[in-house]
Amino acid sequence: MSTGTSRTPQRERSRATRARVLEATVECLVERGWSGTTTTVVAARAGVSRGAQLHHYPTKTALVVAAVEHLAERRAAEIRAEAAGLPSGPERLDQVIDMLASAFTGPLFVAALELWVAGRTDPELRKALVPLEALVGREMHRLTVDLLGADERRPGVREAIQATLDLLRGLGVANLLSDDSTRRAALLGLWKRQLASIVATPRRVRHPLAVTTADRR
Repeated sequence: MSTGTSRTPQRERSRATRARVLEATVECLVERGWSGTTTTVVAARAGVSRGAQLHHYPTKTALVVAAVEHLAERRAAEIRAEAAGLPSGPERLDQVIDMLASAFTGPLFVAALELWVAGRTDPELRKALVPLEALVGREMHRLTVDLLGADERRPGVREAIQATLDLLRGLGVANLLSDDSTRRAALLGLWKRQLASIVATPRRVRHPLAVTTADRR
């Protein structure tokens, strides 16, 4: 057996181990919070030795930041896959916003909030988290633009997309301690109409005084 062939299963096992550890980390953040998420607890939950976990992620900060990045990438891929089956008509915007709203009430959002709060007083975590959140924010903005087919060259469109994400984030926070689904649905219904009027592609209207070559003939 060649060296390259023997290394392939090892790389696959290593990738599988990392995936289990990262998934376990997010689950711990959601269930136990930042203070209750320890490398020992994560290793036990993932079913790997603590040595194996520390080999991939030597510190708690490295572990949780990698976990949020991993889940953010996975969730973005899932949203794109779900969006592939959405209609292309006027109802598409409603369904895209509903999909994104669910992302701001899921485990990724809860885990991220735990890190945001902890990072406020933890300099090491904050230093690692700020660039990651900037990256995730840019990717979520780009994803929303793509799903809506929005043209950011038009005035106000970019700001409307960002306002949408800010609104969804705020509604996600409001939903943490109690079921806020009724109020959220009403607010999103209102915002969807506003957003549609901003991002909709304007129809080309022929000026009544315009004269084409064909008209002259």
